[in-house]
Amino acid sequence: MGGAVRDRCDGGSGLMRPTPIEVSRILAGEYGYELAPVNYIRGLAISGRLRLHGLAPGGEDPAPAIAKAMEPFLCEESLGEIIPANGAVQAGVVWAEDLAAATGEARYDQALARIADSYLETGESGLPAPIDPDDRVEEVFFAGALLGRAFGSTGDARYIETLAPLLQRWAAQADTGLWWHCRASPFYWGRGNAFAALGYAEGLSYLPAEHAVRGELEAKHRAHLEKLIEHQHESGAWHQVIDRPDSYLEMTATAMIGYALARGLARGWLGDEMREPTARAWDAVAERVDGSGMVRDACTGTGPLASLDEYVNRPADSGHDDRAGSMALWFGVEYAALLGAPGEAVTVARGEGRRQEHCPIRGSRSS
Repeated sequence: MGGAVRDRCDGGSGLMRPTPIEVSRILAGEYGYELAPVNYIRGLAISGRLRLHGLAPGGEDPAPAIAKAMEPFLCEESLGEIIPANGAVQAGVVWAEDLAAATGEARYDQALARIADSYLETGESGLPAPIDPDDRVEEVFFAGALLGRAFGSTGDARYIETLAPLLQRWAAQADTGLWWHCRASPFYWGRGNAFAALGYAEGLSYLPAEHAVRGELEAKHRAHLEKLIEHQHESGAWHQVIDRPDSYLEMTATAMIGYALARGLARGWLGDEMREPTARAWDAVAERVDGSGMVRDACTGTGPLASLDEYVNRPADSGHDDRAGSMALWFGVEYAALLGAPGEAVTVARGEGRRQEHCPIRGSRSS
């Protein structure tokens, strides 16, 4: 599938390229129908389906079916397993904000706030209890998404005053402007840098304009994105290892960084110089989605690795991939919103939805 960006004409061929809404509808026909096992990857796709319908209504409203499918995960037994779990599992409930907006039911926000309450407890490391003390970069997104949403729905300053010091504490390496995966894996993994970009974008979406550290955090985020753009391939994608041009061009990092750029442009903390890199990022993502929602060049699930070569040679998945599909859907909807959702959205039949069963809550630390 060709990219869908600055215009709808594909070069001089006269062929029309699909818009971000059209690509998002294709992805929404394939992803976002299962939450078990609970994980941020599946939660993002569910959020993306709800956001897509809110931005460009067309076809059946997914909210009633999603509400029914999510019900087993809101019972006390399920919440009792999610609340003490790690951030990868807890962030599987990012859809709660979107479902609350779609249905008008506050109980979804309330469930997410209960999960975010675990960040108000201090662990043995002195950090919020869910945080990995080795400063795994994934935590930036998990904390930004959960604490930001909890503050947004409740107005309780404890959430934002827990998040802001974390975003101050976490930092890229001073000599490169890029983020390690963690202290035990001091390598500039593409999706790791994307988690940092995404986490700051999520956090800044909820941090009040008048907050004392907002200017500092915006500057920190912009500096990281500017450094990432220096490493952006001419095609618009980023490499599996950001500063290793011999590593493959990777889809999930590109989608996540693209989302952070589109969100910052839409919300005003990024300037117009970021528009062209955002458009190229969308080209690179859309090109990796086919007409049935299959994707390619998506780094497989990855925990901290022992060597740079292991990151460079990490397998890339193709076909149905929940991780890449969900990230691309989030980016597609965010980019469509930035552009004003141009073009008519196509209708994609998804066939029978997958049956949602309650399963034991379990999660992996691979990201």
